[in-house]
Amino acid sequence: QVQLVESGGGLVEAGGSRTLSCAASGRSFRFQSMGWFRQAPGKEREFVASISASSVYTYYADSVKGRFTISRDNAKNTVYLQMNSLKPDDTAVYYCAGGVRPAVEITEYNYWGQGTQVTISS
Repeated sequence: QVQLVESGGGLVEAGGSRTLSCAASGRSFRFQSMGWFRQAPGKEREFVASISASSVYTYYADSVKGRFTISRDNAKNTVYLQMNSLKPDDTAVYYCAGGVRPAVEITEYNYWGQGTQVTISS
């Protein structure tokens, strides 16, 4: 079992930066691939970024490529999402998730956090 708790959300001006953190409990974190997803009001939850257990592989949605960076610290049981050049379209609830592989599909993830709100003001 892995429990996930996101933090770091808040109100950010357009063009600004923010780093989200996701703290995991459980010994199996270092074996889990991790992903970040987001859900804007009235929209479906969508893939943002993912990272393999050893950090060798990372994947990004086209909409965030070059602006967001996913990373992890297995010693701290934490995965991060560094977000730069933020846009109003990035406004959403951001969720971290754990799964077997760094997939883009929501259904590939078994564990989910409760989400953290990120709001970008124009």
